[in-house]
Amino acid sequence: MMDAVGAFLILLGAAFGALAGLGQLKFSDLFVRMHVATKPSTLGLVLVATGAMARIDGRGVIPVLLLTIAMQLLTAPVAAHLVGRAAHRQGEWERDEAVLDQLADIDEL
Repeated sequence: MMDAVGAFLILLGAAFGALAGLGQLKFSDLFVRMHVATKPSTLGLVLVATGAMARIDGRGVIPVLLLTIAMQLLTAPVAAHLVGRAAHRQGEWERDEAVLDQLADIDEL
């Protein structure tokens, strides 16, 4: 039973990774591409690692996979935030398409 659940989670995670790759090709806006690069790929990695934990018999691998999940959840949002903030400061984004620019006052300081 756990092998089937693990295989399903791995396939679902791979599908999220593939969707993230397609989103990178399809979308042109910087912030949307940044979102697509972090959210689905992070969820995909979490699903693949969880599926691997369900399928692997060795207990020594589980802490490594849990550490992988924790590091991905900690670093992906921070990296996306830093890239978005740098792009905003450099003016490398479509200001005309923005509905609300909450960083306009902060970046001018």
